Amino acid sequence: MRLKRKYQKTHLTRPRKGGAAKRRRQSDQKKRLVTLGVNEAKVRKMNPREVLTMLKRPLKIAKDSE
Repeated sequence: MRLKRKYQKTHLTRPRKGGAAKRRRQSDQKKRLVTLGVNEAKVRKMNPREVLTMLKRPLKIAKDSE
């Protein structure tokens, strides 16, 4: 049985995300935190993982800043 061309063209490795796109996403996430009311100086010192964990619960951030 012969393999069709459709199955021979598939990629063996997944394309990786680029560095520029990653930096853009991280800066957008930091801007989102600032618009939610978190202090900008505090956001600048946070690492990307902390930013993501804060963005998971935006209602909690809004209540804490009031």
